[in-house]
Amino acid sequence: MKSPLYKPPVIKPNPIRQFLWVILVLAGIAAGYAINLAITWNEAPPAVEQPETGSKPLAASPNQTAAKKESKPWFRSQPPPPKLFKAPDTPLFPDPHNGNGAAPETVLAYEESLPQEIYETKAAEAVEPARKLVNAIADPAPYTQPPAATPSPASVKQPAQPNTLEKVTPSQPQPRSAGTQMAALSPGPDIRPVIVLVIDDMGVDQKRSAKIIALKGPLTLSFLTYARDLARQTAAARKAGHELMLHVSMEPQSKSVDPGPNVLLVGLDSAELRRRLVWGLDRFQGFVGINNHMGSKFTGNADGMQVVMDVLKERRLFFLDSRTSGRTVGAKLARLAGVPVVERNIFLDNVNDEAAVLARLAETERLARRQGVAIAIGHPRDGTLKALGKWLPQVDSKGFRLLPITAVIPKPKKSG
Repeated sequence: MKSPLYKPPVIKPNPIRQFLWVILVLAGIAAGYAINLAITWNEAPPAVEQPETGSKPLAASPNQTAAKKESKPWFRSQPPPPKLFKAPDTPLFPDPHNGNGAAPETVLAYEESLPQEIYETKAAEAVEPARKLVNAIADPAPYTQPPAATPSPASVKQPAQPNTLEKVTPSQPQPRSAGTQMAALSPGPDIRPVIVLVIDDMGVDQKRSAKIIALKGPLTLSFLTYARDLARQTAAARKAGHELMLHVSMEPQSKSVDPGPNVLLVGLDSAELRRRLVWGLDRFQGFVGINNHMGSKFTGNADGMQVVMDVLKERRLFFLDSRTSGRTVGAKLARLAGVPVVERNIFLDNVNDEAAVLARLAETERLARRQGVAIAIGHPRDGTLKALGKWLPQVDSKGFRLLPITAVIPKPKKSG
């Protein structure tokens, strides 16, 4: 009988047991990680933040070393932000006082943004060519020998104004302008192109105004109505051979600039406009005309500008339209009213930089060659002073004639 073969026991894999082993292994790993976190949670930052080992890291700056020793969070170790600049380092016109007696840092800028465009006179409105200027400036009758005085309008209860040319008498003749004196000394016709330099905003910044007065001329200097010591400053300007104008404040478009006291505003009635204008006209004597200070809004208002022209006609004064706006009606109304008028061609110093001003003077030269006469307006600024100090001595050698503004004022047409 055959004995049965021996069969070893067969071990079958148990899925449940294997799963339990996996669970135990994972649980052990998780427990070890948790214990490690608990041990290291309050330890010092890594060696990069606080090196304590014997090996020396790369050389650090003093600021980095101090930061590592403090061991503060990054947001607590940052310095405070710098203070904001509330004003430029130096004011544009750093004079101790302005016309209101206020400190300069408490007032707004007294010049609005000026147009960069170069205005070329239209053929129908052109100033007389340079070759005809001698005859014009040799005839000062409209300004030095006016008729007898006329009474002031009833709407303005004021005596005859000290600046009116009607007050000139034969025993006290009004001094001739620099342009008239030059015409009298001229041996004959001069066909060189003419350049007229008008310096606005005179008088408020007295130091820079004095430097302008000391420049080679003749220049045309337009003094702000609210400047201080006008009698002294304007007397010095006339003694130096320059011509005088009055710079009348008119309303600008922007509210961020200060046009000064007694500014002519759109919406004021004619009596108030006249009162404010007369106040300015009475500030000093010897000027021959006015131009607008700012006025980008007011010069576009026909009603207001008509009041200005009425007063200028009564005073026998001319008007220089500074053209601070392309919408100005000043020149048009002046011609209709029979008021002598000329218009600004170019602003010199929108950028207060010597090289920029010299570039604008070169544009002025080109314009003078094209149309015979160019009227440029500048201001008592450092860049302008430096540029004019170099340019003025070269005017003759460059083939130009520098004249005061009365030399290029055309005679107005007769009006009723």
